[in-house]
Amino acid sequence: MTVRVRFAPSPTGMFHVGGARSALQNWIYAKQQGGVFVLRIEDTDAARNKPEWTEGILSALDWIGIERGSYEGPHFQSEYAGEHRAAAARLHDSGRAYYCDCTREAVQARTGSQYQGYDGFCRDRGLPAGEGRALRFRTPDEGETVVVDLIRGEPTFENKLIEDFVIARGDGSPVFLLANVVDDMTMGITHVIRAEEHLPNTPKQQLLWDALGVKPPVWAHVPVVVNEKRQKLSKRRDKVALEAFRDEGYLAEAMRNYLMLLGWAPSGDREIVPWSVIEEEFRLADVNPSPAFFDEKKLRAFNGEYIRALPVEEFVEACRPWLTGTGTIAPPPWQPEEFDADAFAAVAPLAQTRIALLSEIVPNVDFLFLAAPLIDEAAWAKAMKEGSAELLDAATAAFEALESWDAETLKSTLEAVGAERGLKLGKAQAPVRVAVTGRTVGLPLFESLEVLGRERTLSRLRAARVRLF
Repeated sequence: MTVRVRFAPSPTGMFHVGGARSALQNWIYAKQQGGVFVLRIEDTDAARNKPEWTEGILSALDWIGIERGSYEGPHFQSEYAGEHRAAAARLHDSGRAYYCDCTREAVQARTGSQYQGYDGFCRDRGLPAGEGRALRFRTPDEGETVVVDLIRGEPTFENKLIEDFVIARGDGSPVFLLANVVDDMTMGITHVIRAEEHLPNTPKQQLLWDALGVKPPVWAHVPVVVNEKRQKLSKRRDKVALEAFRDEGYLAEAMRNYLMLLGWAPSGDREIVPWSVIEEEFRLADVNPSPAFFDEKKLRAFNGEYIRALPVEEFVEACRPWLTGTGTIAPPPWQPEEFDADAFAAVAPLAQTRIALLSEIVPNVDFLFLAAPLIDEAAWAKAMKEGSAELLDAATAAFEALESWDAETLKSTLEAVGAERGLKLGKAQAPVRVAVTGRTVGLPLFESLEVLGRERTLSRLRAARVRLF
């Protein structure tokens, strides 16, 4: 038997990081088993379905390494409407489903509670199909439904506690429970690896598989992903869009490494490991069923480690979208013709050790490409203390007299200027840094001045001195 897994997102907006984690787990399991990864877009909700959102899913999967052409699909749930209706008819004809015209208000009036669920009123009325009549599955009165789950063991559900649930609406359209089952049957899915939130639906879906005469798939419900308050990650409340992390400057390699750690860990006392190790070691049986905390601070630290591990040439290339404003990245504050690729290449090794996100490259190097630095007013106020004007005058004069314009010479020169005024280098360089770069922190100052060049450095020092009058 060929293992066939599926990832079945709904195109309802940005791609959720929890969905990305499930996609990766399905992807790895299929590769380990020599099986097939199937992408199915559950697009039957027309009001929440837009083509650009489907494209967003495909692009996000491309980014994390599940590339188009390497999997089956995408299939679209809407293409299987005929199979859904046929399955509903089979269940009705076999007596496993019946039509019901009860309104929610009528059920509540009979039961005296809005929480009790459906009371089976129409089970034996023999109603034919008709406008406004939903089709309900006839849940067995006795026995248990055992869900064999590779992660959670064998959760057991008493059938008498499962209400006769709706499988098709009054207009004949199937609900998610039935459509999902029929799609999996049609596509020959053997293993369903999905989020824990679907576990309560699983006994109902397994009953449908049994009623339709097909062996259910192997189930594996991975843990829910939560925020720092241990609340399930929500699109409305939390930062969850994979595209947002991508556009902020997270590397795909760091993101997928981190996502795989949400509920699982590689062997040994390590977390940052090559993808080949994850592909070899990941086992569904080793996934922890407890909720998994999505810690953005930890992800950021991961990303910094991955950035520092890049060869410099790859780092330069990875930064290019932020330096040129290509793709979905916002344009930088300089004009395209102001960007100097050679200047950036010269400071790239220095910047690489100081950023955790690729987007942070812009404020670290903008001083190189702007006609004048973007002055941080708080930094200016902090650096420009009493005596700063005189120090800038002295530094300007000393730099003008230099025959050699290199980092070591610049450093020793400013160190001497500061010593004459009883200042250590750290204090002496603060007003120079803000005058030249606009900030109190950034790349190493003297290497930056070397790349910026004599004339631009002196011009900025003079401009800062004028501003101090």
